[in-house]
Amino acid sequence: MKYILGFIGCGNMGGALVKAAAKAVGGEHIAVCDYDTKKAEKFAVELGVTALTASELAAESKFVVLGVKPQNMQETLAPIQGVLAGNKDVVLITMAAGLSIAAVQTYAGNAFPTVRIMPNTPAMLGEGMILYATNGVSKEDETMFLDCFSKAGKIDKIPEDKIDAASALSGCGPAFVYAFAEALADGAVECGVPRDKAALYAAQTLKGAAEMLLTFGHPGDLKDAVCSPGGTTIAGVHAIESGSFRGATMDAVMAAYKRTLELKK
Repeated sequence: MKYILGFIGCGNMGGALVKAAAKAVGGEHIAVCDYDTKKAEKFAVELGVTALTASELAAESKFVVLGVKPQNMQETLAPIQGVLAGNKDVVLITMAAGLSIAAVQTYAGNAFPTVRIMPNTPAMLGEGMILYATNGVSKEDETMFLDCFSKAGKIDKIPEDKIDAASALSGCGPAFVYAFAEALADGAVECGVPRDKAALYAAQTLKGAAEMLLTFGHPGDLKDAVCSPGGTTIAGVHAIESGSFRGATMDAVMAAYKRTLELKK
């Protein structure tokens, strides 16, 4: 097999994973293609990957990564069904939201070993959260897949019937965090802090708090450790709770999940 990874689609998410994979396996082991050939050529120059057609890529890649929108999956796979059938070692990787492994295999014309992933945009900085499920993938190929994307961030396996619900958190969650960061900065600006400094303080505070969660665990315990009796922090927590912060956040995740289910119909 000439290439370890072949990416069909180099949009925002696909492009982020190309960059992460290049750090893990080297650009010389990666092929890319895109409807916009200029995107593929740009990655070839920047990362040393090889720009190919979809058919060439499908014939010469161990992992064929499908970075296309769900509504474009069938038209993407139909022309290369025969080529995929001739690639005896191929493993498909799909990141199409709401599209099951079974549906992708049907579009591909065969029950190829398949990994379904749901990444998020921080993968471009190596700080992503990638959820994945497998069907028919050997232990060896699963280990190789994990190695290929090890530079993208944290990777966690989850049953496929839970992946849509989980991605309503990890996939959509960055947008919710950005909204919270902006609100924190707005509050500081109202208190008299310059906008640029408020934005920096909000971002670094969120980054530090996330590291604390990953290191020490339960958010409730960490919150309580900051809240001195009768102090400033507990007064702020009271204000947040008075505004139904928890309920609104839970509603946001649930709304994203419900929308995913609607898009699957």
